[in-house]
Amino acid sequence: MIRVVVADDHPVVRKGLVALLESTGEFDVVGVASTGREAVRECVLHRPDVALLDLHMPDLDGFGTTRELARVAPEVAVCVLTMHDDDDSLFTAMKAGARGYLLKGAEQEDIARAVHAVARGEVLFAPEVAGRVLGKLSGRDAPPPQPFPQLTPRELDVLDLVAAGTPTADIAARLGLTVKTVGNNVSTILGKLGLADRAQAAVVARDAGLGHADRVAKRRLARE
Repeated sequence: MIRVVVADDHPVVRKGLVALLESTGEFDVVGVASTGREAVRECVLHRPDVALLDLHMPDLDGFGTTRELARVAPEVAVCVLTMHDDDDSLFTAMKAGARGYLLKGAEQEDIARAVHAVARGEVLFAPEVAGRVLGKLSGRDAPPPQPFPQLTPRELDVLDLVAAGTPTADIAARLGLTVKTVGNNVSTILGKLGLADRAQAAVVARDAGLGHADRVAKRRLARE
């Protein structure tokens, strides 16, 4: 049994990860935390094999938590599970000492495989970011990353319009969808990204560079 500490500031995500790991019969979740400081304390107390960390946490973010664990509990392997797929977050986490980097929305088997890998001392990246890591190491510039690759093209369009402050009815009209379908897409987006509500989704999307309604039309034309 691989001993794991799970740290995420969203209770629903935290409980879901615990249930996911324990359902495999391969992992023993020995501690949970909602903040970075709690994560460090749980790891020092329980000495798990792996710490599964979100990057966005109160009082000490995932980067600081990873650095602190490297200092006080270097035997604990850190695997990041986050919605952030930008290069700055990725390489800052790896420089801090993370051995794994996954995006929220990853399949159960991918999360289990990553925890197994980092527990063995290996390094594992989400497929969405692995190419950029190889490109950086080889000196070749990788193409600009698509924000939130776990979303479908339609979900990305919906999120872009949500970030732009577009009402649901207008999103439906612009994308040729029903209001109900747009609502279902928003619910799916929240679930995949581990977000609480539409307002939080808008903030996160704007931080990732979305929120420009004109780009939705350009993306749709490019796909046709």
